[in-house]
Amino acid sequence: MQSSTAASVSAAEIARFDALAGRWWDPMGPMRPLHLMNPLRVGWIADRLGRPGQAPDGMPGLRLLDIGCGAGLAAEALARRGCAVLGLDAAAAAIAAARAHAEGQGLRLDYEVGTVEDLLAGTERFAAITALEVIEHVPDPRGFITALAGLLAPGGRLFLSTLNRTPRSFLVAKLGAEYVLRWLPRGTHDWRRFLTPGELAALLRGAGLRVADIAGMSFDPFSGSWRISHDLSVNFILAAERA
Repeated sequence: MQSSTAASVSAAEIARFDALAGRWWDPMGPMRPLHLMNPLRVGWIADRLGRPGQAPDGMPGLRLLDIGCGAGLAAEALARRGCAVLGLDAAAAAIAAARAHAEGQGLRLDYEVGTVEDLLAGTERFAAITALEVIEHVPDPRGFITALAGLLAPGGRLFLSTLNRTPRSFLVAKLGAEYVLRWLPRGTHDWRRFLTPGELAALLRGAGLRVADIAGMSFDPFSGSWRISHDLSVNFILAAERA
């Protein structure tokens, strides 16, 4: 299913990520930063859906929607922790890669090609929704957040991770990652579309949600790993719930 127009999709962005589908699961390929970041962000989310330090099977059956799932890095990891995951993306080639990678693993994991607006027209609502490194790519962040809020079940939680719009993020996440280190294809991000934590919190309030928790995600170039920090100036992750 796929709507022709939506606040959550851009034809140019779909084409960009479809072109990367064949190398999405290559840990040294164009999605290398996400491979490195994924254990941290999935662990942070899991701790807020269950008890900190809970075993990987500690969320059996929790229905989770992963929006903008791409080829399934986070969706697979969350399914391994016991969630029943629906991965949704408007990029058909990325979804095909996700399905191929998950095949035969016995995970409670399904994928659909479509948009949040498509799902909103249906009746299913979700106990948890993740949209990781997505909102900076959507044409209408306000409409996107409103749609996500509409898909959230009573008592559910929404998790977002994204990039702050600061001079430091321009140097590190735009110039550094795309032009100096070449970790990402040039043009992956438009710094002007990054949202500050305050701007994102305002969008959430407008949709009837509030920020329940927020943390920075900082990269250590010496260890090559990510860690949770108090520094929100580049990457950050948050949990939201009904106000």
